[in-house]
Amino acid sequence: MDRYDIIIAGGGIVGLATGLQLQRAAPKLRIAILEKENQVAIHQSSRNSGVIHSGIYYKPGSLRATNCLRGYRLLIDFCRDQGIPFDICGKIIVATLESERGQLDKIYRRGLENGLAGIRKISPEEVAGIEPHVRCIEAVLVPQAGIIDYGTVARKYAELIADKGGRIFTGHKVVAIQENPDEVMVTAGNCEFSARVFVNCGGLYSDTITRLAGEHPGVQILPFRGEFYELKPDRQHLVNNLIYPVPNPDFPFLGVHFTRMIGGGIEAGPNAVLAFGRESYSRWDLNIRELLEILAFSGFQKIARKYWRDGWAEMQRSYSKRHFVRALRRLVPEISEDDVIPGRSGVRAMACDGDGNLLDDFFILERKRCVHVCNAPSPAATASLAIGETVAGKVLHIFGTCSTL
Repeated sequence: MDRYDIIIAGGGIVGLATGLQLQRAAPKLRIAILEKENQVAIHQSSRNSGVIHSGIYYKPGSLRATNCLRGYRLLIDFCRDQGIPFDICGKIIVATLESERGQLDKIYRRGLENGLAGIRKISPEEVAGIEPHVRCIEAVLVPQAGIIDYGTVARKYAELIADKGGRIFTGHKVVAIQENPDEVMVTAGNCEFSARVFVNCGGLYSDTITRLAGEHPGVQILPFRGEFYELKPDRQHLVNNLIYPVPNPDFPFLGVHFTRMIGGGIEAGPNAVLAFGRESYSRWDLNIRELLEILAFSGFQKIARKYWRDGWAEMQRSYSKRHFVRALRRLVPEISEDDVIPGRSGVRAMACDGDGNLLDDFFILERKRCVHVCNAPSPAATASLAIGETVAGKVLHIFGTCSTL
């Protein structure tokens, strides 16, 4: 029996940031992180678009907004301190149709309410000076946005945790949890662990882990695959930095966009299509048990009825390069099918309730000896250190004040 003060399930960027912030707040804590894969941060943490988000999209006062704004500053300071490459290159959000002006204005006003300095509306002529190959009728310039490799960030979190005495057990999938009056018993990787507090940062399996602990979170994780294309080297001059469309206000994703990568190259995407399993990174990957679980969920059935047109359009972009490129040409008309090649993909974890509502904010469930991060959508990577602070605070509240540890 391995005994710890804190056990964290999930070695992604949020679980690792939580462990790091706990160590900073209470260095004497004995912390273990259980990760089912053979290395940390290989799913959402390393398969995202690598964008440092500014917080412009999120409802003022929401956990997404407040954690993004604080997390942004913490992330930049952390990367400077640790020598992790990043680039605050800015981005533009462009309206290509008159009907998009109202939504663009709403996004701009949200940015102002969230305290983003320097954002401004710019004309097509000003856009041309930033991104010469974009065609639009209006845009918002967001100077705070940037690019980074979040896998590198997460692995640095893990390195610092280990350096300070924390234990990270890879290849340890949590299969059983029992909360007792004085401790939580956890079975993982054919080993038994105990802790005074258990923290669930399971990402795509956060709801499953919550149920293992005997709780019913009221939500289920739906996996949405995002696929990318890459611009061929001789066409990368068409994009300088980050180019985003005005998102559809009735669909909970930002739309395909262009991103300059910190390691070089230009990516286009991602789309958002239902994955046939929680870790189904290819359109041909099928996990029958998980897919049947999704299809049987009343919340998914309601979402499918509500968004079937948008879902069909996303599916077309998944299976047809022509449809994908057509969406890209709204931003950069010179792009052709010959200019892009298939790239990588990722899967987003989106929590959905039984009424078919995708949760639009972070959702953290507290119990006597457990803290469950049930929903941590974008900008979770940007906000990871702030989320880690938030979760650490809840854990330390269970323990009592830091001075008693």
